[in-house]
Amino acid sequence: MYINRWLQPGGNFVFSVEHPIFTARPDQEWIYDAAGNKLYWPVDYYFEEGKRETHFLQNNVIKYHRTLTTYLIILLANNFAINLATEPQPKTEMVNSVAGMADDPRRPMMLIVSAQKRPE
Repeated sequence: MYINRWLQPGGNFVFSVEHPIFTARPDQEWIYDAAGNKLYWPVDYYFEEGKRETHFLQNNVIKYHRTLTTYLIILLANNFAINLATEPQPKTEMVNSVAGMADDPRRPMMLIVSAQKRPE
Protein backbone atom coordinates (compact mmCIF):
# COMPACT_ATOMS: atom_id res chain seq x y z
CA MET A 1 0.00 0.00 0.00
CA TYR A 2 1.74 3.14 -1.25
CA ILE A 3 -0.04 5.52 1.12
CA ASN A 4 1.69 3.80 4.01
CA ARG A 5 5.12 4.62 2.51
CA TRP A 6 4.28 8.30 2.05
CA LEU A 7 2.77 9.02 5.46
CA GLN A 8 4.73 9.68 8.62
CA PRO A 9 3.68 7.74 11.73
CA GLY A 10 0.61 9.48 13.10
CA GLY A 11 -0.32 10.73 9.61
CA ASN A 12 -3.97 10.55 8.60
CA PHE A 13 -5.40 8.90 5.51
CA VAL A 14 -9.01 9.77 4.68
CA PHE A 15 -10.71 8.43 1.57
CA SER A 16 -14.14 7.90 0.08
CA VAL A 17 -15.35 5.26 -2.37
CA GLU A 18 -18.66 4.25 -3.81
CA HIS A 19 -20.22 2.00 -1.23
CA PRO A 20 -19.58 -1.70 -1.90
CA ILE A 21 -23.29 -2.51 -2.07
CA PHE A 22 -23.53 0.09 -4.82
CA THR A 23 -20.71 -1.42 -6.90
CA ALA A 24 -21.45 -5.11 -6.32
CA ARG A 25 -23.54 -5.50 -9.47
CA PRO A 26 -22.37 -4.17 -12.83
CA ASP A 27 -25.97 -3.12 -13.50
CA GLN A 28 -26.21 -0.35 -10.92
CA GLU A 29 -29.94 0.16 -11.06
CA TRP A 30 -33.00 -0.24 -8.87
CA ILE A 31 -35.47 -3.06 -9.38
CA TYR A 32 -38.83 -1.64 -10.51
CA ASP A 33 -42.37 -2.95 -10.40
CA ALA A 34 -44.63 -3.11 -13.49
CA ALA A 35 -45.77 0.50 -12.87
CA GLY A 36 -42.20 1.81 -12.79
CA ASN A 37 -41.95 2.28 -9.01
CA LYS A 38 -38.62 1.55 -7.33
CA LEU A 39 -38.95 -1.62 -5.28
CA TYR A 40 -35.46 -2.21 -3.91
CA TRP A 41 -31.73 -1.87 -4.54
CA PRO A 42 -30.41 -5.33 -5.40
CA VAL A 43 -27.17 -6.65 -3.95
CA ASP A 44 -25.70 -9.58 -5.81
CA TYR A 45 -22.18 -10.89 -6.49
CA TYR A 46 -21.07 -8.93 -3.40
CA PHE A 47 -18.19 -11.29 -2.55
CA GLU A 48 -17.01 -11.50 -6.16
CA GLU A 49 -14.43 -8.71 -6.17
CA GLY A 50 -12.92 -7.16 -9.24
CA LYS A 51 -13.57 -5.24 -12.41
CA ARG A 52 -17.06 -4.02 -13.24
CA GLU A 53 -17.96 -2.50 -16.59
CA THR A 54 -20.98 -0.29 -16.12
CA HIS A 55 -22.78 2.79 -17.37
CA PHE A 56 -22.53 5.91 -15.19
CA LEU A 57 -23.79 9.41 -16.07
CA GLN A 58 -24.27 8.45 -19.74
CA ASN A 59 -20.72 7.05 -19.98
CA ASN A 60 -19.27 3.56 -20.07
CA VAL A 61 -16.89 3.27 -17.13
CA ILE A 62 -14.75 0.64 -15.45
CA LYS A 63 -15.02 0.31 -11.69
CA TYR A 64 -13.37 -2.08 -9.26
CA HIS A 65 -15.55 -3.64 -6.59
CA ARG A 66 -14.15 -4.52 -3.16
CA THR A 67 -16.04 -5.62 -0.07
CA LEU A 68 -16.13 -3.48 3.05
CA THR A 69 -14.06 -6.16 4.77
CA THR A 70 -11.34 -5.92 2.11
CA TYR A 71 -11.00 -2.15 2.54
CA LEU A 72 -10.67 -2.47 6.30
CA ILE A 73 -8.36 -5.50 6.33
CA ILE A 74 -5.97 -3.88 3.83
CA LEU A 75 -5.69 -0.86 6.12
CA LEU A 76 -5.13 -2.97 9.23
CA ALA A 77 -2.57 -5.18 7.46
CA ASN A 78 -0.62 -2.07 6.42
CA ASN A 79 -0.12 -0.60 9.89
CA PHE A 80 -3.16 1.68 10.01
CA ALA A 81 -5.58 2.17 12.88
CA ILE A 82 -9.12 2.81 11.71
CA ASN A 83 -10.54 5.95 13.30
CA LEU A 84 -13.89 5.98 11.53
CA ALA A 85 -15.84 4.20 8.81
CA THR A 86 -19.09 5.90 7.92
CA GLU A 87 -21.87 5.59 5.37
CA PRO A 88 -23.16 9.16 5.03
CA GLN A 89 -26.78 9.88 4.27
CA PRO A 90 -28.04 12.93 2.41
CA LYS A 91 -29.63 15.60 4.57
CA THR A 92 -33.43 15.72 4.57
CA GLU A 93 -33.39 19.22 3.07
CA MET A 94 -31.34 17.95 0.12
CA VAL A 95 -33.58 14.93 -0.41
CA ASN A 96 -36.64 17.18 -0.38
CA SER A 97 -35.22 19.87 -2.66
CA VAL A 98 -33.19 17.98 -5.29
CA ALA A 99 -35.13 16.15 -7.98
CA GLY A 100 -34.44 12.43 -8.11
CA MET A 101 -33.02 12.10 -4.58
CA ALA A 102 -36.16 10.84 -2.85
CA ASP A 103 -34.94 7.23 -2.80
CA ASP A 104 -31.28 7.91 -2.06
CA PRO A 105 -31.64 7.39 1.73
CA ARG A 106 -32.78 3.82 1.07
CA ARG A 107 -29.22 2.57 0.47
CA PRO A 108 -25.72 3.88 1.11
CA MET A 109 -23.97 5.35 -1.91
CA MET A 110 -20.63 6.23 -0.31
CA LEU A 111 -18.20 4.83 2.24
CA ILE A 112 -15.83 7.24 3.99
CA VAL A 113 -12.90 5.89 6.00
CA SER A 114 -10.48 7.72 8.24
CA ALA A 115 -7.32 5.88 9.29
CA GLN A 116 -4.08 6.82 11.00
CA LYS A 117 -0.65 5.33 10.41
CA ARG A 118 0.58 3.64 13.57
CA PRO A 119 4.12 4.13 14.86
CA GLU A 120 6.59 1.72 13.27
